Amino acid sequence: MKPLKVGLLGFGTVGSGVWKVLQRNQGEISRRAGREIIITHVAARAADGSLERARAECRGITVLDDAAKIVRDPEIDIVCELIGGTTIARTLVLDAIAHGKHVVTANKALLAHYGTEIFAAAHDKGVMVAFEAAVAGGIPIIKALREGLSANRIEWIAGIINGTSNFILSTMRETGAPFAEVLKEAQRLGYAEADPTFDVEGVDAAHKLTIMASIAFGIPMQFDKAYAEGITKLTREDIRYAEELGYRIKLLGITRRVEEQGIELRVHPTLIPVKRLIANVEGAMNAVLVKGDAVGPTLYYGAGAGSEPTASAVIADLVDVTRMHTADPEHRVPHLAFQPDRLSTIPILPISEVCTSYYLRLRVLDQPGVLADITRILADHAISIEAFLQKEATHGEEVDIIVLTHHAIEKNVRAALAKIEALPSVKGECALIRMEGLY
Repeated sequence: MKPLKVGLLGFGTVGSGVWKVLQRNQGEISRRAGREIIITHVAARAADGSLERARAECRGITVLDDAAKIVRDPEIDIVCELIGGTTIARTLVLDAIAHGKHVVTANKALLAHYGTEIFAAAHDKGVMVAFEAAVAGGIPIIKALREGLSANRIEWIAGIINGTSNFILSTMRETGAPFAEVLKEAQRLGYAEADPTFDVEGVDAAHKLTIMASIAFGIPMQFDKAYAEGITKLTREDIRYAEELGYRIKLLGITRRVEEQGIELRVHPTLIPVKRLIANVEGAMNAVLVKGDAVGPTLYYGAGAGSEPTASAVIADLVDVTRMHTADPEHRVPHLAFQPDRLSTIPILPISEVCTSYYLRLRVLDQPGVLADITRILADHAISIEAFLQKEATHGEEVDIIVLTHHAIEKNVRAALAKIEALPSVKGECALIRMEGLY
């Protein structure tokens, strides 16, 4: 059979990794795919130096600075979009689909914002859009959710899906250094971008969680309804107190089916019991915990980013597309695991309606009656206390009080904290971190 021809858009970290891995493992990949997969065209940008690198590495093939020419080239079978962003990438992907080409992408932001539109266009045209590399780098979590767990009613997903934040939290715990200091070190080591906002504010994780939730529950992409809270306000004191209580703080993406109410879709720092496997995922590694009704909890661990780990997922998609290239579109695995006309309209729950347990840290004056005032306010808002811990005074007459609650509705907790912070004996803003037992 003649080779399937690929147009590679982007020759940055991932694009160059795809080229290297495909050249190195060409024989093995062809044996698996049933035919040869070759990159015949590469588009790269002169401004960032990737055009020059592509011309130096990709000898014997066409290297251009105009991606649109590749997208519309009738000889190209698959367009591999690795340029990122949601503007030019969206135009190119939709143009590729309109020209009857299959698409492989690692672009989580694009899919989280425009996935519903892109998948509808691909379905109408009878082409595939594959996106394993868009979530958790080299971990095959998309295939697991779409195919491996298809017998299950997915109950919830909880994932460490941003390596930058996990590296920062791991280092803060190990060294006791503050956030700002560890962020600078992460940037020096290349784990964080010059502008780390998407990573440390939970936006990147929310993009990935949106995609996983759509596949797990058969719902349209709804990034605009995801709750995202980052790690910039976490203190080393909270990390230390959590450890003392037998917990570890991780930035988790959590999506859960709440019967007859809706779907939770939230990213935030979370206290996890230290005995859980996912609590011990350190450094820049990723892990995704999926709970299905039949299989129970399953854990997927590995490199969430990087040139060759992400290239591994991209090329796996190229192999899948090659295998199914000539198949009847109706017999392919649906983009979001469920048939397009069977997607659910179940709503996304606002964070105010989420029910979980909480870690609260309050700085108070060390005087009689303070605890009674706090417990009374919590009780008035239907919040039950699981544990209460008072630390030694470290700021003159002020002490830290740690409260661990049983499950409570977030809006009740927020209302209680507003009244607690108004007490004259309470100093400053109270810290709130959600807690999850995770089976």
